[in-house]
Amino acid sequence: MNKDTTKWRVLGGGFAAYTFDAMDLVLLAMAFQPIMNDLGLTRSEAGLLATATLIGVGISSIVMGWYSDNYGRRKAMLWSLISFSLLTMVIAFASTWTEILILRFLAGLGLGGLWGVIAAYIAETWPAAQRGRAAAFVMSSFPVGVGLASFFAGKIIPLWGWRALFLTAGVALIVAVYVYFFVPESEAWKQQRDARMRGEGTKAEKVSVKEIFTGGMARNTILATLVSAFALTAYWGPTTWLPTYLVKERGLSVADMGMFMTILSVGMFLGYNAFGWIADFIGKRNALVLSLAGSAVMLAVYALTENPATLLWMGPAYAFFMAFVGLMGSYYGELFPTRVRTTGSGFCFNVGRGVSAFAPFILGGIATAYSLQTAILICAVPFLLSAILTAFLPSTEVRAAQATPAAAAPRS
Repeated sequence: MNKDTTKWRVLGGGFAAYTFDAMDLVLLAMAFQPIMNDLGLTRSEAGLLATATLIGVGISSIVMGWYSDNYGRRKAMLWSLISFSLLTMVIAFASTWTEILILRFLAGLGLGGLWGVIAAYIAETWPAAQRGRAAAFVMSSFPVGVGLASFFAGKIIPLWGWRALFLTAGVALIVAVYVYFFVPESEAWKQQRDARMRGEGTKAEKVSVKEIFTGGMARNTILATLVSAFALTAYWGPTTWLPTYLVKERGLSVADMGMFMTILSVGMFLGYNAFGWIADFIGKRNALVLSLAGSAVMLAVYALTENPATLLWMGPAYAFFMAFVGLMGSYYGELFPTRVRTTGSGFCFNVGRGVSAFAPFILGGIATAYSLQTAILICAVPFLLSAILTAFLPSTEVRAAQATPAAAAPRS
């Protein structure tokens, strides 16, 4: 298969896979209020369900990153898709808070693996000059997934209840079929595997997580993980509670909330793709700083907005700057060589996401003591801290422009 065909199939498969990864992550937030009503949960107990998911995601970054670097991008993508879709569907039959907690943790083990695998796939199949916009396009499927979750919630919950909503996760199995038949393994990964072969050529030297803390990579690994931790804490806190906030403190119906969240996702989709082009012109690191700083400002403005009509139109403006996940996908992939690309980028992003796991629980406590508006407003601070830390990471543009997709690596 020629390189052009491969890169487009990777792009399509990655976009579809990450769409349902995002949808699965957000389904729980969309169903929070009816689950709380049905099972008699407090906000803190409901927040722990989201926390369990994100803890699983954090662990997955290490496990799935290691698996991808040792056994292939394609296999890792398939395992992720199949596991989280089936486990989320089972939630429809759960009867207790404990059962949902366990299932969300196990689903998180599959959900966390896709981001790093897709980031590595893009870095290894797309030329350096187009990598920023390609990664941004694939990661822009996240707001598409959020929009789908919002749409399904608005249509399904009022008619059939929250349990039926979780059955929609099964659509991800269709994407798994596409990846199995049409998305080839990364040639760059296969070359690295062959280079690691020892003895008679029957066993490859295994990649180890500790490698991303050696050879000058430790500083970038630690800084990028902190950037992710602050940014994703600031993101997942409001995202988890925003649907409940719109219903409980802004007086929207569940159907109207779904419409608000869908329109917000449109702004996020546009922002992802706009920032992908911006990154190819001003550099990925600089674009990431702009996205994070803009998110800090706009989140504060959105949290202080009370008029429902203004909220409707401020949503897309706030979400436009939430492009940092897509930018991290292309930028983090260039901070590490091919050998440890998924391990490194996945570790930085998903360990940060694991740290952010406690944001829904903590914000639930703050909301109980004060209000959801106060809790959401506080999250502007970690966004700003994340922007500041990003400025201390290196620019990867010069080296990436000189390297091939199979060997791109940053200057240290």
